Amino acid sequence: MYEPNVVGDWQEYDEQAGLRVRVHRLEPAEPPRGRDDAAEGLTYFRVRVTVENRGPAHLGIHLEDGQVDVRIGSDGESAFLDWRNSQFIEGFDVYPLRRATAVLYAAGPESSLGVVDVQVQLRVDEEWADRRLWSGGLGLPDPAAGTTAQGAVRDEGLAHQVSAFLRGQAEEGSA
Repeated sequence: MYEPNVVGDWQEYDEQAGLRVRVHRLEPAEPPRGRDDAAEGLTYFRVRVTVENRGPAHLGIHLEDGQVDVRIGSDGESAFLDWRNSQFIEGFDVYPLRRATAVLYAAGPESSLGVVDVQVQLRVDEEWADRRLWSGGLGLPDPAAGTTAQGAVRDEGLAHQVSAFLRGQAEEGSA
């Protein structure tokens, strides 16, 4: 059964030896070039997507407009993506032991930002890699940033709840 990654976790790609990706640093942030008029009344946040090459050869990476989908809230509504302020990876050669990072700015109603899902589909050397999903939320600890809420246990977090829900759905489907 496929389970989403927790924001901050690395995900390996089987299709490309040594390639791994993570969504991290999900945090409130104002865009550097000013707010988009269409985001009036919404709360902005920033998310980073890092691609790392641990393989023997360089890989041409594309992570552009339309290859990242951000959903918020328990109903999974689409977040407003501020393409003007976001920075993508457009045709960049990532050499062995190197990384490239995309920075995306998105916005949504503050009440919906406790649940944020980010789906990424890389294009590597003109081939599409499988889509991967990360779950997190604003106000939740990001293990990649070294922050943990006092007294928080990973098994009690959002990812555990999502995994338990998916297991329950699978059990109901097989009964």
